[in-house]
Amino acid sequence: MRTISFKQADPHLNWTDIANAIHDGHQLPKAHIGDLLLQEAPNALLSRGAWIKGLGMAMKSMSVFPENKTLPSIQGGVLVFDDSDGSLKAVIDGILVTKWKTAGDSVLGARLLANPNPKTHLIVGAGTVAASIIEAYHEIFPSIERFVIYNRTEEKAHKLAKQLSSKIANIEVSNNLETACGDTDIITSATMTIDPIIKGDWIKSGTHIDLIGAFKPNMREADNVLLKRAEIFVDSRETTIGHIGEIQIPLDAGTIKETDILGSFYELCTGQIKRSSSNAITLFKNGGGAHLDLMTSLEIYRKLEK
Repeated sequence: MRTISFKQADPHLNWTDIANAIHDGHQLPKAHIGDLLLQEAPNALLSRGAWIKGLGMAMKSMSVFPENKTLPSIQGGVLVFDDSDGSLKAVIDGILVTKWKTAGDSVLGARLLANPNPKTHLIVGAGTVAASIIEAYHEIFPSIERFVIYNRTEEKAHKLAKQLSSKIANIEVSNNLETACGDTDIITSATMTIDPIIKGDWIKSGTHIDLIGAFKPNMREADNVLLKRAEIFVDSRETTIGHIGEIQIPLDAGTIKETDILGSFYELCTGQIKRSSSNAITLFKNGGGAHLDLMTSLEIYRKLEK
């Protein structure tokens, strides 16, 4: 059994291999997944399990203690088990897996759905996820000439741009979200908002929308106009429908129907479905899931074994 830390593994990973691992994982039998949430307000323990026949099993458990002062508010790990004999192969740092899974999920969605050779990428939000997103898109889409960051607190956007400027050129900051949304090829939103901030009336034809932020039943980043204009895709129906407000609130309101969700990674990665035309607006909801943690964890494990 191997123990893998963030510091040990992070320098050896790249976004292309992570995206490929998630893509290849969706060629296998559909994952069995299950969640367990324990809460003692304001703290929580979230455990998510997955089993993919022919690949392996994983259990990711993360504690969320938002009032921590000296320790990170989120801590945890992933147990990776062998599919053939049930043996424990590895214990991997949960923050490491979450970092590479989250941005790898989104950038694979864009690789499958965005128009070829995008030139401009708008990132809404300036937190930890935004930094990973910019690095991932920079690697996967070398055609991108401009990265634009918008954040409610503009100072944080400038701080992130400066942080990444030594590795990635042409990072700008915008103070006008409407203008930025209308002048880009790809939009990634990674915020903690409850009320939609990405408006469908702002979006030009052909834009790809990558939504990460909403993960609770009351959270949304895209408004109803955008949902009705866009071709909607998700990484997983099981982890988005019935769980995340981005999808479930408009479903409950009758704004969209389940048939409007055109596909998940299981259809996209096997070529069963794709965007209808270059003029279509595509919307991809990154909902995560333990099966994606499993695919990512095994890629991390393989890298360290090499």
